[in-house]
Amino acid sequence: MDLNLRKAILSNVSNNNTEELEATIVDAIQSGEEKMLPGLGVLFELIWQQADENDKQEMLSALEKGVNQAGS
Repeated sequence: MDLNLRKAILSNVSNNNTEELEATIVDAIQSGEEKMLPGLGVLFELIWQQADENDKQEMLSALEKGVNQAGS
């Protein structure tokens, strides 16, 4: 069985507006379910690909801060 998870996730959100995308992200985070992590990863990939270098540095700084807080 050839399952393209990335393609399936993108298909599920392809016509979503900003509010729907936010609801998807919030729901995935609040549910805490491991099965939601690949979807969040695909969405992050899209964000990263669209970001300029300044945005990427901001994301990396926020990520570093979050990782450090989570590890405390």
